[in-house]
Amino acid sequence: MTTTSEPSHSDGAPESPVPDEFVQLFTQNQRRLYLFILAQVPNPVEAEEILQETNVIIWRKFRQFELGSNFLAWAGKIAHYEVLKHRERQHRDRHRFSDEFVKHIAEEALEDSDQLEARRMALLTCLQKLRSADRELLRHRYATGHSGQDVASQLDRPVNSIYQSLSRIRRTLMECINRQLSTERPA
Repeated sequence: MTTTSEPSHSDGAPESPVPDEFVQLFTQNQRRLYLFILAQVPNPVEAEEILQETNVIIWRKFRQFELGSNFLAWAGKIAHYEVLKHRERQHRDRHRFSDEFVKHIAEEALEDSDQLEARRMALLTCLQKLRSADRELLRHRYATGHSGQDVASQLDRPVNSIYQSLSRIRRTLMECINRQLSTERPA
């Protein structure tokens, strides 16, 4: 087994090396872990802070993870406990959901993460298949956050034309994503 880094104790003595497989799983699952936390804590800044706290604990406990098991489930449990600790610190907030409700949402988010990641990857593939003019129109509308009216003014096109084009592009993307996902599913 190859290793990438060797964390050290506070006294500078090296600990056991971190397996490459662990580092790869850790890196690959950062976005999903963030989205899992964000499903429980709707403030992106707080979710990012919780992710960092979670990462510290994951790194400390890497020896407890069994290679070959479900990394996201293991890390998700750590993240969930960090969310609960965060919520406890925020207990003064009157607009707080019950821990049971948050746990339920977190479980659903974890269950849906594979499907959502597959849809995201399919979307990226389908976006590349669009004509460049269609990608540019999407960029004008969504990446900049401009309204359809703003985009029409920028491109000197009728507003109705912009909305029709966007509707056609969204329909094309949805069909492409569905085709992409149906071909990836095992028979």
